[in-house]
Amino acid sequence: MRISVVVITHNEEKNIERCIRSVRNVADEILIVDSYSTDKTAEIARSLGATVIEHHFEGYGKQKRFATEQAKNDWVMQLDADESLSPELEQSILAIDETNAMGAYKFDILTNYCGKWIRHGGWYPNPKTRLVNRKKGSMSTDNVHEKWTLNDANARFGRLKGDLLHYSYYTIADHIYKINHYSEISAKADAARGKKCSMLKVIFAPCWFFFVQYVLRRGFMDGAYGYIVSKNSAYYMFLRYSKLYSYSRNKQ
Repeated sequence: MRISVVVITHNEEKNIERCIRSVRNVADEILIVDSYSTDKTAEIARSLGATVIEHHFEGYGKQKRFATEQAKNDWVMQLDADESLSPELEQSILAIDETNAMGAYKFDILTNYCGKWIRHGGWYPNPKTRLVNRKKGSMSTDNVHEKWTLNDANARFGRLKGDLLHYSYYTIADHIYKINHYSEISAKADAARGKKCSMLKVIFAPCWFFFVQYVLRRGFMDGAYGYIVSKNSAYYMFLRYSKLYSYSRNKQ
């Protein structure tokens, strides 16, 4: 089973080496699609044997679709630069029998938040599609929350044992930055599709989201960072709906 690993990057010098080294035993090709980083991302990737293609960023869905199309193999593993394979997940991938393989595979995501592994609050296992057969599906072109869809009626999703380690948030400031970034993209995309939002939703949806994450999904089990994660996640909902409320009214 020959696998191309594709990673889209922009200024990921602190993450890219860990990502590349983690896939060396499973990858027949490592392809980095970089949107003109100003740091040493491309330099580090090339030094580790990866192929680097420069391509202007057009949104997450379009960028990942472009990266998948550049791969040499039909089996493509789509990773983010801040993700790496755990040893157990690596062995699960190597054990796949291509003759009986599914159309795509989901990996459980285990996120490291300021040095703490987050296992509750809906953040884990949170499976996401990462290994795909591009003959049997395609990537959506959504600007955010892109997803892989199977086009083959006989194809199915599988789920592998082991965790995909996600080193997304080194500081709380990192989280706040991404909250603002992704809420902006999501709100604008929703407004463009004609979605609307009431002030009642702006007020109560974040409160309910916090309750679900922290209480019902046991975010409190992750200690202080469990509370911070749940609170910031609710803040994301507040920003997203507030921005949608504003953008939809301005559009009208």
